[in-house]
Amino acid sequence: MAAKGLMIDYEYCCGCHTCEVSCQKEHGYDVGQYGIKVSQTGPFMIEGTKKAVFDFVPIPTNLCNLCAERTVKGELPSCVKHCQTGCMSYGTLEELAAKSGGRKKTAIFVP
Repeated sequence: MAAKGLMIDYEYCCGCHTCEVSCQKEHGYDVGQYGIKVSQTGPFMIEGTKKAVFDFVPIPTNLCNLCAERTVKGELPSCVKHCQTGCMSYGTLEELAAKSGGRKKTAIFVP
C-alpha cells in the first residue's frame, strides 16, 4: 500500500483555524491539545509601502494520525474536509508531489 500524507499550500491559508477546530472535535481533544495547530508569523511590512502581511502556517502535531478512523472508510481527514480555502489535500505521496507542482509554499507531511 502506498504511503499517504497531508499537503498544505501555505500560499492560500487564511488563518481561519477551522482545521484546528474540526480536528479537536473529531478526536475529542482537550483545550490546548491539537492534531494540527495554526501558527501566525508577522506582521511583516512590505518594503516601500505602509502595508503589513501576515502568514498563517498550519502545522500537524505528534497527535495527527491523518484521521485513520475516517480514511480507512474512504473519508478525508477532518482538517482537509473542513478547510475553508481548500489549501489542504490528502493522498499518496506521489499524488501530493504531483499536485504541489513545485510551488514554493507547499509542504507534505507524513505522520
